[in-house]
Amino acid sequence: MFMNRFLKYFTATVLLSGCAGTQKIVSSDDGWFGDYDSMITGTPATLQYGRPSDGYGATSDGTENMAVLLPLSGQNAQIGKTIRASVETAVLQRAPSGLSVHFYDTNNNLSETINTVLATNPKIIIGPVFADNARLVRESKPSNLPVLSFTSDATAIGDGVMTMALMPSNGIETIMNEMKNDGTKRFIIIAPDTKSGHLMAGTAQNISNAYDITLNGIFFYNEGDTDSIKATSAAASMNNARTTAHTRARHVLSDILTNERLTAIEKSNLNSQLGKLSRTEALGPLPYDAILFLGNGNDTKSLASFLRYYNVGARDARFYGTTMWDGSDIASDFTMSGAKFATLPEMNQNFANVYELVSGTIPNRMATFGYDATNIAIDMIYSGQSAGAYLLNPSGYIGTDGLFRLMPNGTSERGLNIVELNGSGTPRIIKSAPTSFITPLYRITEHYVSPADAMELQTPGIDPDDYINLPERLRDKYRSKTIGTNITPTTTIEKSTLVAILPEDVGDPITSENYKPIKRESVSRSYIDEYEIEE
Repeated sequence: MFMNRFLKYFTATVLLSGCAGTQKIVSSDDGWFGDYDSMITGTPATLQYGRPSDGYGATSDGTENMAVLLPLSGQNAQIGKTIRASVETAVLQRAPSGLSVHFYDTNNNLSETINTVLATNPKIIIGPVFADNARLVRESKPSNLPVLSFTSDATAIGDGVMTMALMPSNGIETIMNEMKNDGTKRFIIIAPDTKSGHLMAGTAQNISNAYDITLNGIFFYNEGDTDSIKATSAAASMNNARTTAHTRARHVLSDILTNERLTAIEKSNLNSQLGKLSRTEALGPLPYDAILFLGNGNDTKSLASFLRYYNVGARDARFYGTTMWDGSDIASDFTMSGAKFATLPEMNQNFANVYELVSGTIPNRMATFGYDATNIAIDMIYSGQSAGAYLLNPSGYIGTDGLFRLMPNGTSERGLNIVELNGSGTPRIIKSAPTSFITPLYRITEHYVSPADAMELQTPGIDPDDYINLPERLRDKYRSKTIGTNITPTTTIEKSTLVAILPEDVGDPITSENYKPIKRESVSRSYIDEYEIEE
């Protein structure tokens, strides 16, 4: 019903099918993105949604083929159907006469499916969704055939396979830039104990070096596991050390009041201190002023709740998150007020309205990625430019989710909003997404990164004596030890007692028996500019 109501708005003749066409193999061309280095970054192109491409011409044989690889059956069929509806919407709106679009199910034998796809001589492939499928397509296709996939795994793309998905490092770097602007000096990471979580933590660790923010700890928890989340919160809050220091300080004051002869003024002062301690549960500041949460919104809410239980409040550390918070009810949690995270701009409402008309459902971000991919693919086919010259335009595009561009290594860059939670359910935009790439958005280019390991909290510990004021004559008697110290030792260079032996002339060789030359070791320096992120 929805499709029938929609079709009357369009006059283009488009072939939508689920089978292959004639036998013809695309030739190979290794330099398909060779024009990239000569391009100049300027004003991004605004994709022309809803406007038929009547000005486009057809090729000599009258047709151009576009292949779409999606999971159309099995447990992930809903993802495939969502993207398929967005592809159909874009094609029906904009495709010129003669464009043939074929849909293929990646849930079938994918190797055979890819061979069938290549036999139709497609100008471009849209999809697949998952990393393993994208890798197989990359290994099987001719090098000059562009692919617009939907995986965020940097190891699965490249060699002409690009992604429309949001790369996790975009969200991490965007929010860490905000952390830097907020004056963050030291922070910790709390991430899910998954392959993706370790990789995102590794990304944040590398970005912290670029932004000169000290990383003082990395903690991992099991997703959705309350016991694990609680234990992680206790460790991250230094709960044992802070409560032990608090207990020690109270015991010292109590022991002195009970066992020592005191003046009236001393007794009053110590009683006052003991009363103040009785109204708290922990002593000492945290060795960080911010927490970066890399998990989803629901887990973050639980973590934040336990952190507050363990005396980590808003005055102790600011909370930051990534696009992983999108779609959760964290925005309506009043206790998270003041927390900030990075997010995609609001979805283009015109697209949302048309998509709902076509599919009968409300679009999500996978639908917007599919819609933009289709529009770019259509424009590329009929642009008269090479695939690389069109798809890899460094100026980028303004799409349904705002500014984005595709990179030669297969990754994407997207402009993101910074929003702040206020408990209302609608986060407040405090920094709007950028509208061009003329000023680079990111210092870190997404390629590969080593996953991060857990990192114990780096802290000088807590000395209970720093938080109580004892009479001078009793301080040595009631001296306390620092609790919870954990400082990773750094290598120190001791002063040498050796005498330097030099020749009288700089050109003379050193012949002293005390001189022993040391063989130089070659040092390999590599700049990690690429990050691997699993879905």
